[in-house]
This record gives sequence, structure tokens and C-alpha cells, in this order.
Amino acid sequence: MAITSFLFVPPAFSSTPGIGTLLCQICLLHFSLSLSPSLSPSMAAWDLSVTVEDLGPDTPPVSLSVTSDLHVGGVILKLVEKTQIKRDWSDHALWWEQKQCWLLRTAWSLEKYGIHADARLHFMPQHKPLKLGLPNGITLRLHACYSSPVFQTVMHICRMLNIRHPEELSLLRPIEEKKKKKDKDSTEEIYDLTEVPLSSEFVHKRTFHLLCVFVFLFRADLCWYTYLKYFSDTRHRVHLLNKLNCLSLRWLDSSRCLMQQGIQENDRLWLRFKYFTFYDIEPKYDVVRLTQLYEQARWAILLEDIDCTEEEMMLFGALQYHISKVSQSEPQMLSSSAAMDDLESALQSLETVLAFFLFSTMLKVETLFICFRPKRLTLKGYKQYWFKFQDTSISYFKSKEESIGEPIQQINLKGCEVAPDVNMAAQKFLIRLLIPAPEGMNEVYLRCENEQQYAQWMAGCRLASKGKSLADNSYQSEIQSIHSFLAMQKTNSSSHGNAPANDESINTHSLVSPRYHKKYKAKQLTPRILDAYQNVAQLSLTDAVMRFIQVWQALPDFGLSYIVVRFKGSRKDEVLGIAPNRLIRIDLGVGDVVKTWRYNNMKQWNVNWDIRQMAIEFEGNVNIAFSCVTADCKIVHEFIGGYIFMSTRSREKSDVLNEELFHKLTGGHEAL
Repeated sequence: MAITSFLFVPPAFSSTPGIGTLLCQICLLHFSLSLSPSLSPSMAAWDLSVTVEDLGPDTPPVSLSVTSDLHVGGVILKLVEKTQIKRDWSDHALWWEQKQCWLLRTAWSLEKYGIHADARLHFMPQHKPLKLGLPNGITLRLHACYSSPVFQTVMHICRMLNIRHPEELSLLRPIEEKKKKKDKDSTEEIYDLTEVPLSSEFVHKRTFHLLCVFVFLFRADLCWYTYLKYFSDTRHRVHLLNKLNCLSLRWLDSSRCLMQQGIQENDRLWLRFKYFTFYDIEPKYDVVRLTQLYEQARWAILLEDIDCTEEEMMLFGALQYHISKVSQSEPQMLSSSAAMDDLESALQSLETVLAFFLFSTMLKVETLFICFRPKRLTLKGYKQYWFKFQDTSISYFKSKEESIGEPIQQINLKGCEVAPDVNMAAQKFLIRLLIPAPEGMNEVYLRCENEQQYAQWMAGCRLASKGKSLADNSYQSEIQSIHSFLAMQKTNSSSHGNAPANDESINTHSLVSPRYHKKYKAKQLTPRILDAYQNVAQLSLTDAVMRFIQVWQALPDFGLSYIVVRFKGSRKDEVLGIAPNRLIRIDLGVGDVVKTWRYNNMKQWNVNWDIRQMAIEFEGNVNIAFSCVTADCKIVHEFIGGYIFMSTRSREKSDVLNEELFHKLTGGHEAL
């Protein structure tokens, strides 16, 4: 990749020495530099002013007599001696206000840094309190590193909160909301964790785990009702929804520290999942991770940050209601036992046996009559063709009789995108395919006649996209999974055996988005949510949360971040959709997809930082260039590099995070 990046990693807080060791190192360094023949002993002295944060805001700066050859460690030594305060200074460092950078290379001289008498330096701790808003609405106050790159700061926070794979998360500035007069006197409850050390070396891991389970699960009822009250005003909700379009602009730069981005002590930030490629989710170890992921998905649905059908919204509402209900009686998401493990193992073996005996049945779906239409800007109807599924390709013909000859076209599904488009009430069963092509991606829709046909073809397309044929032993289990997914969207108005006795206990405002409150009354929504609830009422808490996340991931627009851009040679603004595995060019006027490019066809990308323009080269001599209209091109650069980094993860290296590679792919020339 033609990217210049810089990696700057300050010493970790857990490994910084005590003040005695630190002063010894500074003294030895000062002694060794004083013996260097290259430094003139007659260099003129000058006064350097340093503000010591621990002395108070009204205390004047401390004046030190220094020379240009004095190293930063020597300045700190002089400063500590002059303050005459006995304490552990090992976490303190110098901050250069004009240049907005930390002086963490203590062996560098003032001359090498370019520091002169007019420099405004501050001597302050590197770790300071930060208010952190989590997806479930809880606010924590904890110590965060203000001198490390944000990527490292997030790693430290996730380690303390017991969240695995911190590379999927990042920090962003919150949406500023004006408080109403009645809310000005209300105080927000903040959980103070500033006394918890940042390094897990000092605190047993189980302590963190129990702390997180208490905060995120047992306090869920408080968070739930706080959010209901906050979003009960529809006008306030719509106002917030309009601001959600700018969320992509609020992400912090992962290569720069908090201080460099204007974040001060006790400022508020949000911790959110930024990259929607959730790797190696394991409920046994990911209690907090799953809880926060569920909450972020839930509010993306309620705030209409992602589109879904009416049946899917009722399913989401039913799952939320079920999770809220079950969590009151089953607060522990981790409920594994040896017996359950043995049962899961037996079921997996049974699926393998069934796949073997159903091999002949699998081959029967190779010739099915379905309908097909390329996605275009015009509203043309579907055309009927005779389709044939063979290995990882599908071929289509004008009729069954012509299927013995050459097909009209053969489409290789390996590496394609497969997404569902289903409406159970309207009996609409569509399969959306994004087929790789040299100039981008071609969009194709397949329409099936019924649920059974849809399940068979959807399973076949998913396997083919992974390079597997219909003879793979996972084909039958894939069909069963699709049937289970569809069953949850079916209504069952004739049966309310498991419905709650008091229907008024369902607050529909907390379960569906405002669009449906405008369309239906609460008494109309309640029975529909209860119908969908019958299909999920037997799920455990863990299974319900996992199912909610899976349905969310199956939505066509899942994982998309939007940036307004201007493509080179174009006179109008367009939208660039950034997905986990592709870039999408969208017409801003009508919302149609113009072109799609996959990351695995990308050869290189470059950023011209002077004119803030990004150029990308794909295979097949396809080149695109664009400038960002509503955001810095660094945000797009970091999204693309971040998703490419996520694709390099593997189970063999799952416990080792290649931080250097992340910065090379996302840092750019502004990493410092």
C-alpha cells in the first residue's frame, strides 16, 4: 500500500518505573550526555517556563534555567527538585501546548525538539479521568491514557472492562443535546472506576468480570427506564435521529492521542463498535461484549439508523421484550454446564449424520424454476428463467427444454455477497446477490416462489459464496437455520398461550421505532409483538441476545457508514457507503446504488493530503478518485485500512494483536 505511516507508542502505564528508578535513569542519562564531546560546555543558559498542573491552576509557571543541549529528562529532574513535592512522578510528562504534542522521548534535547524560551510547557499526568458513555446508556468515570494513541487507549479500557477484541471498538465525540428546563436540575448517575488500576496485572481478572456483570446486567433495569424517559418525546427523538447522520464524522483519530484531539480531563466520549466484523464471539467469555453489542444494535434499530421491514421490526420488538423479561429472572448470561456441552456435541454429530443421509435430497435443488432481475434504475418487472445450480455457479436458460444447451449466462457465486430480502406477510422471498465484476459489483435479485424453495436456494448461494458446493455436509443445517429465521417472523394470532396476562406491561415505545407509532396505535402494535413473541419465548437469555444480533447482521444495510463525497470528474455530490467488505457509490438524489467495489479487488489506495483527495486502484485497471465533502479524508482512510486489518485476523493469531500493522494501514502521514 502506498501509505506513509508513523507509529508512536509511549511507555505503558503498567510498566513505568517508580520515582526512584525514574530519577536514577535520568541521572545516568544526564551523566552520559555530559561526557559527550559533541556538546559545548559553554552553551548559553536561558529561562524555560513550565506550568505544573499539580500546583493548582492559579499557581504561576515554574521558571528553570536551562541550555539547549539539556535533555527532556534533565528538565523533569530540575522541575521535580524545584517543586520539592514528594510523590510518585512516574506517570507525569511534559505537554507542549503550541505544538500539541507530548515530549515522551526523554533522551531528546530541547534543541532536537525545537523548544525555545517562548515554548509553553505543562507538566501533568498522562492518565486522567474520562467520562465514558457505553451503548447501554451507562456512564463510567475511569482513568484513561491521554498520551497514547486512541487505539492503545481503547485497548486499555477494554482490558479493564473485560471486552475482547478491542480493535473492533473506538471512541467518538457524543452528540450535544440541549437540556430542557425541567432536565437542568436532574443529575446523571455515573459509576466511578477511577480507583481501579488500568493494568490487569494488579487486579485479578475475575474482579473485573464480576464488576462488569454487575454494571451491565444487574443495572440494566435502571438503564432501560432511563432511556425510555429520555426518548419518550418523539420530537426530541426525531431531532436526535437527524444528527445521527453525522456520527461518521465524530470518530476520533486512532493514531493520535486524546490531548491532540482537544479532549480534556473529565470530558465525555462514547465507546462504540466501529468496525462491524465481530470476530470469534463466544458467550462464555464475551458477556460484556455481547451486552454492549446488543445495546448498540438495539438503538440502531429504534433510532432508524438502519432500515428493516415491518415484520423484522415486530421480531426485534418481540426479542427485546423477551430479553427484558428473561433478564429479570435469568441475570447471568453465562449458563454453561458439562451436560449442555455434551448435548451440543451430540446435536452436531446428529446434523452430520443427517447431512449424509440427505445427500440425494440436496442434489434435487439443482434445477428449480425461479425468477430473476438485474437491479437497475428503472422499475422493470422480473423475467422468468430456468435456473440450474451446479458446484459454485448458477446458469439460467429461457426454458427447461433449452437447459441441455448453452446457458444465457453462467454466474460464479464464489466471493459474492448474499443478502436476504424477505417479507413473510406479503410472501416475498428475494435473494440479493452482489456479483464481483472487473468494473465493480453487479447486483442481481432472485425471486423464489415459496419458503421451501427460498431456503434451499439461499443455503446454496451462501455455501457457493464460500467456495462450497451443495454436497457440503453443512448444507442441510444451513437450510434449517434459514427456516428457523423465517419462523420467527411468522405471526400466530390464534395462539397466545405464552402471552403475558397483562398486555399493558409492554411499552411499545421502547420496542419499535417512531415510524410505526405514527402508523399504528399502541393497542394495534401490542398483539403483533405478542404474535412474534410466541416464536422466541422459549429462547434463553444468551440465545435471544445472539439471535437479535444475527437478525441485525442479516439486514441489507448492516454495517454501512456514510460519507458525502465528490468523485473526480463529477459535478455533483454523492454518497460513499463504507461496508465491512466493499465500497458503495450511491446517488444522493434518489438513493440508488451506482457501483460497488470490493476490498479484495483493491490493489492500492493513496491519499493526497495537500488537496485531501483519495485515489483507489482496483484490479482490471479500474481507478477511482474522490474528495470528502462532509468529513476529513482521514476518516475514510482509517475505515478502509481498518476493515482490511480486520480481514487479516485468524484463529492461529487471535490472541496476538498486530498493532504496528493497524497503524500502517490506518495512520497515514499524520500519525504523529
